[in-house]
Amino acid sequence: MTAFDQLARPVQKWIRSKGWRELRDIQARSTEIVLGSNKDLIVSASTAGGKTEAAFLPLISQVLDGDMEAAQGFSIVYIGPLKALINDQTRRLQDICTETEIQITPWHGDISSSIKAKAEKSPRGVLLITPESLEALFIRKGASIPHLFGGAKAIVIDELHTFLDTERGVHLRSLMARLELAISRPIRRIGLSATLGDINLARGYLRPTAPADVETVVAEGGDSELLLQLRGYLASGDNEEDAADASIALHLFENLRGSNNLIFAGSRGRVEEFADRLRTLCEKSHLPQEFYPHHASLSKEHREFVEHRLKDETLPTSAVCTSTLELGIDIGDVACVAQIGPPFTVAALRQRLGRSGRREGQPAILRQYAIEAAVDADSHFSDRLRLGLVRSIAMIELLLQGWCEAPRPEALQLSTLVHQILSIIAERGGASAKRLYMTLCEKGPFSAVDPKIFVAVLRQLGSPETALIEQADDGFLLLGRTGEKLVQHYSFYAVFNTPEEYRIIHDGKQLGTLPVNQILAPKLTLIFSGRRWEIIEVDDLDKAIMVKPARAGRPPIFGGDAGNIDDRVIEEMRQVYECDTVPKYLDQSAIERLSEARSSFRNLGFQTKQIVQLGESRTALAVWCGSVKAGTLALALRSEGFKVEQYDGFLEVDGKDVDFSVSDSLSRISNGDVRDLFSETTNLMFEKFHPYLSTELLQLDALSSRLNLNALPELAGTLID
Repeated sequence: MTAFDQLARPVQKWIRSKGWRELRDIQARSTEIVLGSNKDLIVSASTAGGKTEAAFLPLISQVLDGDMEAAQGFSIVYIGPLKALINDQTRRLQDICTETEIQITPWHGDISSSIKAKAEKSPRGVLLITPESLEALFIRKGASIPHLFGGAKAIVIDELHTFLDTERGVHLRSLMARLELAISRPIRRIGLSATLGDINLARGYLRPTAPADVETVVAEGGDSELLLQLRGYLASGDNEEDAADASIALHLFENLRGSNNLIFAGSRGRVEEFADRLRTLCEKSHLPQEFYPHHASLSKEHREFVEHRLKDETLPTSAVCTSTLELGIDIGDVACVAQIGPPFTVAALRQRLGRSGRREGQPAILRQYAIEAAVDADSHFSDRLRLGLVRSIAMIELLLQGWCEAPRPEALQLSTLVHQILSIIAERGGASAKRLYMTLCEKGPFSAVDPKIFVAVLRQLGSPETALIEQADDGFLLLGRTGEKLVQHYSFYAVFNTPEEYRIIHDGKQLGTLPVNQILAPKLTLIFSGRRWEIIEVDDLDKAIMVKPARAGRPPIFGGDAGNIDDRVIEEMRQVYECDTVPKYLDQSAIERLSEARSSFRNLGFQTKQIVQLGESRTALAVWCGSVKAGTLALALRSEGFKVEQYDGFLEVDGKDVDFSVSDSLSRISNGDVRDLFSETTNLMFEKFHPYLSTELLQLDALSSRLNLNALPELAGTLID
């Protein structure tokens, strides 16, 4: 029998009504696995590659061929990261569900209570839900979980890659484990993704207890032709960045007008700047407005207005956006993807590019823009190395090689653990420490948390100053006065916050705010508002960073943004510097900037050395590793008394106030002699429930996820060899 023949007759009828000549390869292979086994499955294919149907055609067939009356609860649970994505998938699945007479229920914060009440009373068919709404069901309807999900055949996780490396991903794993415990059996898990750096690590996420048993279906070939160009721009004159921005906006206006496009501009502020420039160009040319901003701070109505325009083929529209349009929200066919400045991950670049070239015979188009500062003999070494341009080239090369970032190794995730402890206590009206540890650590996703750490977390949550939990006379743990207030508020359901905005303060005057999601400490340097600043103090409680001007020198145009760069990206940057090949996709300006970067690389001595003296007290270290390892070394050197600035693959170390050399410190570090990385003013609160943890627990959490202490000796050793 073919895969089509194995599908239920109503599903076959629906396929014929769509005029499909045959199932796509991934749909046929997924059907064979779903209908022929009980195994978990990952389906990986490009955007618009048919992943949704690959999962739902056989799953709906299973529902139709089973005893629908006897099944208790929802049969298929779809979990998506965005409400907008759930709305899109509901519309997409409505047709086949109507044809097969299967109930379909979207469930998130914007869905009416009447629809939810009806589904609660008679749960069946397909449920589409966010992790946060599933969390709310556990807390508010804990006793009803077996009734709602007792008959679940599968959990389908869309955009799987967005969950692999985040607090939200650990949260979802915990919720799935709790679901299985509630109904006393495993539920098949099916992950859908267009972007997976390491399929084996994705298997481990989907089914941690048996990753080798997870089947995979990866689309072969079928990728569109790729047209790409990396354009270089030189920021010079009195208004350096403004002039470059204006040139980029004009190029976008001239080449994108009249079609549908996505322009990824970075921060929300940059999005608004470019949207305004493009709007002004439309007005000056007496042409209809085609360029609109799209980011999370804008109203839901405005975002939906832009999304609807993108789907309307009669209205040419270009959305200038942050990462809000990176995921699989249905916005129709996009002619081109533009990227201003380098992204922080190849995975994001691949995901964004997947929006273009979706129609048969149409190429995918990437326009990348790199802005570099004008340099002279006094310019900072990082400007002379053209780090932004070189990182852009490295990421494009890795994209062409088919590589993207893998998830980080297992971390403690103590903030999310606090959340889940409170959730289970709220769901059950109390719980023993033993049951909490079994549910969350032994059978749940917090396996890296040993009993000693778990007890330390419970004691901290029960301390008088925290008061999140308390212990009854029979030993049961209950919500404390603070815990009750937290859990009762609707904001509790989400485990994540956006990066905290810290106030930047110089001489008592606030310079502005900066989102912070990296470890900062005194004597480290940050870049803000076009200048370098040395950190004097970090106040986590007041969300303030006291600074003083760092030494003179131009900062890089795009320096200081938040984000972690992978080791592999830095390795590829090194290849770009050390080889003579000029990529064909560079324009003439980018070719000239690359030639300057390679000349500076050789002239500074990095071709043969990893330690380069820049001045009497300043030293540059070519560490050739990503943000986590380099940041750990930066903290270790800071603890030795040095001032440290961090760049892509490089550290700049100032030993003006230190009596010994950088080499002496590196030698000690290579021998495992590492001083305390954390000072009293090192910021360690990044995640939602970090404020409720002790300093010792915060340090453990940081060491497990944001730092790599084990890599320090080898890293320091390579620098002094």
